[in-house]
Amino acid sequence: MGASKSESFSAEHNEMATLFKALSHPARVAIVDYLLSVDSCICGDIVNELPLAQPTISQHLKELKNANIIKGSIERTAICYCINPETIQKIEQHFSSITYKLKNKCC
Repeated sequence: MGASKSESFSAEHNEMATLFKALSHPARVAIVDYLLSVDSCICGDIVNELPLAQPTISQHLKELKNANIIKGSIERTAICYCINPETIQKIEQHFSSITYKLKNKCC
């Protein structure tokens, strides 16, 4: 296996790649959309909304949490999930920068 070239790129490029990779599955996009429609929820709520098994939902939640796209807090015997607004703001700023550069590009 070849060596990783991630050290050749900026911290921002690596961070955006991690975020986009976490969002590159339709189930994870659906989970984010669902979390945006509610204040917070537990895994069982998401299982009731999506056509996936609980272990599959849990794995997707783990990926989103590892990328810091969602946060989880323990409430009684369950973990309550919500969107991490700081991470979403970073994504928004990245796309705003792209949009700004495209608008000011000659061509």
